[in-house]
Amino acid sequence: MTKKSSGATTEDKKTNTKQDSTKTASDPKTAKKRVTHKKEKKDNKAEEAQKDAAQAEVSTEEKKGDKKKEETADAEAKAKEWQDKYMRLSAEFDNYRKRTLKEKTELIKSANEDLLVDILRVVDDFERGIATIDKSEDLKALKDGIHLIYNKFSDFLKQKGIKEIDAKEKEFDLDYHEAMTKIPAPDEELKGKVVDVIEKGYMLHDKVIRYAKVVVGE
Repeated sequence: MTKKSSGATTEDKKTNTKQDSTKTASDPKTAKKRVTHKKEKKDNKAEEAQKDAAQAEVSTEEKKGDKKKEETADAEAKAKEWQDKYMRLSAEFDNYRKRTLKEKTELIKSANEDLLVDILRVVDDFERGIATIDKSEDLKALKDGIHLIYNKFSDFLKQKGIKEIDAKEKEFDLDYHEAMTKIPAPDEELKGKVVDVIEKGYMLHDKVIRYAKVVVGE
């Protein structure tokens, strides 16, 4: 009798539990709570997912920022390297310019040294001729001496590339002649030509260094 009663009690408990579960499931408030709980759980998951995504984005931005910093540092290092190269090159060029300018200045100063030395020899001849004039009474010897000095000096000019412009009775040419005046041509053939030379012209190689001053016939 006692055992049977105990078994009945267990069955009653199970029955009561089922009834309580059925009551709970059929209770609107309880069901609403369950839905709210599920929604909150779902929202929490979504919020966590958003946080993870935000953290991942922040991490990506940080990586990009670090990479950009590295690129900036590399660019600055290269810029500094090029600046150093430019400064060294600029200093070398400045030294080269100063050295070249100094050499050019010295060259200009001494460029006519050989020419002046040769002219001094002609001056020596003139001085000897002047000394002879005071002592000599031979006029012919004096004339010969002057002609000798003149010829020597003319040869010296030719050796240096200086030559006289041939102007007498030549067609007037503005490239070589400078007309000082015009006169009636003494001959029909001399019209438009150089009748007389007031001052000789000279060329240094192919360049006119002094135009011939002439009288033109018309």
